[in-house]
Amino acid sequence: MADVKWIKLSTQMFEDEKIRLIESMPEADTLLIIWIKLLSQAGKTNASGYIYLNENIPYTEEMLATIFNRPISVIRLALKTFESFGMIEITGDHFICINNWEKHQNLDGLEKIREQNRLRKQRERERKKLLGVTGHVTEGHATDIEKDKDKELEEDKEKIPYVEIVNYLNNAASSNYRSTTKKTKDLIKARYNEGFTEEDFKRVIDIKTAEWIKDEKMNKFLRPETLFGTKFESYLNQKGGKASGTDPNASKIADEYDFGF
Repeated sequence: MADVKWIKLSTQMFEDEKIRLIESMPEADTLLIIWIKLLSQAGKTNASGYIYLNENIPYTEEMLATIFNRPISVIRLALKTFESFGMIEITGDHFICINNWEKHQNLDGLEKIREQNRLRKQRERERKKLLGVTGHVTEGHATDIEKDKDKELEEDKEKIPYVEIVNYLNNAASSNYRSTTKKTKDLIKARYNEGFTEEDFKRVIDIKTAEWIKDEKMNKFLRPETLFGTKFESYLNQKGGKASGTDPNASKIADEYDFGF
């Protein structure tokens, strides 16, 4: 994970209508501190705005109360307020995500750091491989290798099929998402960097479309944020993929996803 030590805060933050409404509420100062702490925690997690202990364990209200050093009742009030104002989303499996995360973080800068880290690791592996064969490596030879690796990485980046994946989702779900939207591209790129393929994306779309397309409560969640987020691998490994009627747990899941805004 890239070593990132900062997030962006706008100088006009307190002119935002949502912040001004929060300032009129009881516990206003504490709520604002919790908001800043959530932004900071999202920066530490460094996962396109998601906040979690690890990819399989979301933060509970009790955990946040402990690490933020605030009463759990205030944590609950803060999360409910931020959720109702559309500042955060809480997924069905309780993962918290900051909406419009790009406002608070230079995502291009983060991706550059990740790319630099990958380059550095690949160059180190290549040097070790050469040393294992010849016992030494010249500076000129290493430079040639680095150039080749740079070229390969550039070609890999160009091969990410944003258009194909988003068009496949639009055709399957009768939606109209754009492949040029930054948040959508960040999600697809993050999964691609984890080693998933275009066919994996199509399989996830097929599985969840078959499961949710006829469910009035769930079909609105056939969207990039839900499908290509932290549960992508779980969806990919889900058995089936054919419609089998309404999910008996659909109401519970939809209630957890339905943010009321």
